[in-house]
Amino acid sequence: MNFRKELQVLAIPKWGGYLRKSWENIFTDHLSTEQKEEIYLDSFLWHLCSWEAVNCTIKGEAIELFNQQKKDKCTIFYQYIDEAYLVENAKSLGIQDLPYDRLHMFYGDIYVMDWELKWTFMMTHEEECGPYFISR
Repeated sequence: MNFRKELQVLAIPKWGGYLRKSWENIFTDHLSTEQKEEIYLDSFLWHLCSWEAVNCTIKGEAIELFNQQKKDKCTIFYQYIDEAYLVENAKSLGIQDLPYDRLHMFYGDIYVMDWELKWTFMMTHEEECGPYFISR
């Protein structure tokens, strides 16, 4: 992936599974195992938002909130692949910088998570769903 040099991006291969599990532990800790199954969280983490199982913002407001966040360090990861990135000096990271392609399912669902686990931003492969932003 090509990122702007000032973002200081480090590829962290094979971290996808760890980051997805960390995301689930942090942002779905209010749900029981049964509730997670009911919203098909094992299919897509962003179902947490589309099934309204958490307070979140959507669409343009979600993008605006993502852009407004103080970003020192964050991770970028995907739904089904273990490719991931650690972004340092991320203060200027914006939606235009995300390695995201709605039409190419391989990279279709992308998650950005604050290193301090305070917020997350998600873009999905489905046009009518998302983007989503959750703040803890």
